[in-house]
Amino acid sequence: MPTDKTLRPADHETELRDSGLRVTAARLAVLDVVTRQQHADADDVLRATREVLGSVSVQAVYDVLNALTEHGLLRRIEPAGHPARYERRLGDNHHHVVCRSCGAVADIDCAVGHAPCLTPSGNNGFTIDTAEVTYWGLCPDCAD
Repeated sequence: MPTDKTLRPADHETELRDSGLRVTAARLAVLDVVTRQQHADADDVLRATREVLGSVSVQAVYDVLNALTEHGLLRRIEPAGHPARYERRLGDNHHHVVCRSCGAVADIDCAVGHAPCLTPSGNNGFTIDTAEVTYWGLCPDCAD
């Protein structure tokens, strides 16, 4: 699984195969786009994928995003009032900060420990493995 390094297309092929997915041009293009453009929304992914492939349907890109998310190759984040975003930083239970003005999203590392990095006052019998925190504010550009 990728962390901060940039993956080559051959690595994408291996990831797809290892996840039980067929290697297709659309899947390779979407993986490459999200690797390069962390926190891209589906429209951004569609535009960039079309730049690579020329023609791809909206439904095909949504299908690829869903398949890659279901197979753990992408993480989907959904800031309230904003479109879903996709990222390749996986498995570390990091959090996000979102600009209230322009919608920019950035990663925030956990403040303490490992996943879930926050301990609730109770768990109602659940086994908790992830905590999602979204910080809101103004990015440096909008704060000026």
